[in-house]
Amino acid sequence: MLPDLESRAPEDVTSLPADQPVDDGNRLAEFRALTHGCGVYPLANRVKIPLTGEDRTRWLNGMATNNVRDLATGQGLYTFLLNPQGKIQGDFYAYNRGFDIVLDLESTQVEQLLPIFDHYIIMDDVLVNNACNEFAAIGVQGPKSREVLQTAGIQVPDLQPLQLTQVRWQDIEITLVRAEAWKRDAYEVWIEPHHFPALAHALQQSGVTEAGKNAQRLYRIAAGIPVYGDDIRERDLPQETGQERALHFAKGCYVGQEIVERIRSRGQVHRMFSGFELTASCAAGSKITAEIAGAAKEVGEITSVASVTGTTDKVIALGYLRREAFSQPLSVDGIPLKLHPLPFGDILQGNLDRTS
Repeated sequence: MLPDLESRAPEDVTSLPADQPVDDGNRLAEFRALTHGCGVYPLANRVKIPLTGEDRTRWLNGMATNNVRDLATGQGLYTFLLNPQGKIQGDFYAYNRGFDIVLDLESTQVEQLLPIFDHYIIMDDVLVNNACNEFAAIGVQGPKSREVLQTAGIQVPDLQPLQLTQVRWQDIEITLVRAEAWKRDAYEVWIEPHHFPALAHALQQSGVTEAGKNAQRLYRIAAGIPVYGDDIRERDLPQETGQERALHFAKGCYVGQEIVERIRSRGQVHRMFSGFELTASCAAGSKITAEIAGAAKEVGEITSVASVTGTTDKVIALGYLRREAFSQPLSVDGIPLKLHPLPFGDILQGNLDRTS
């Protein structure tokens, strides 16, 4: 049962301080629901911003790093927004609904991105509508998610990742979105806020587990996905993040494209977003050191950390590492650090007792 999902304000799941206490029994059960059953979570930390006007597609294509121009109706994509120096100013999903393009982004980015949008709308027929109060959303994730949605009365058509469609549920029009591929079997339901309690109740009756932010954080880190504000900052370049899914190299001009293309032609960046294993926890922001030429040298930093088990002897982390240190012994705060390819496949398969 989910006694409080209907009534409480949905949680912000974007970040978690390293020292926040965790109920590991619940956290690991919730994580297993995301990987082997069905977990649900409110998405109050995300807002929807519809773009209208005849120039919306052309304008957004000139702003985003991905190919908005050829985005089919009913399909979405993930993209970055850069400054002219090629540094990442934000990230978001863009969905083409035919009559508009809906941007789906973290609420913490709204204050920064809206002025940027306004700055670049000059003679364009584009209207940016902040629809924070028009949509509520809930995530439904796990191999049983489709079964749960159908038990709750929501008919689920075959959808590709980042594809959306309108369906009717209890005489209410809702939007059903297939989540991005890294979440595997997962969906989002967008609904008018005053209908959210009824939807939450229907899902409760369908046999789900409420997945809190600790379980979601563990899943995200295991999947190797960076989040803006923690793992992606304004000083980072797109190729450093390893998120090629946000880039399209044949789409034409956009803000920051010259830097992105220069990096591509050069062939590599000096540091890369990476996964790590530890035998003890450390704080986000901790510096990674390596012995190079007989001296300790700072070669990277940790950006996200999660304990895999109920103890701190199985820890995984995300962060950045300079290329020259890839084959060197690494440590962070005196703790040995092992480079691990992303994603952490064993953990996503439910093998929480080992990380390699």
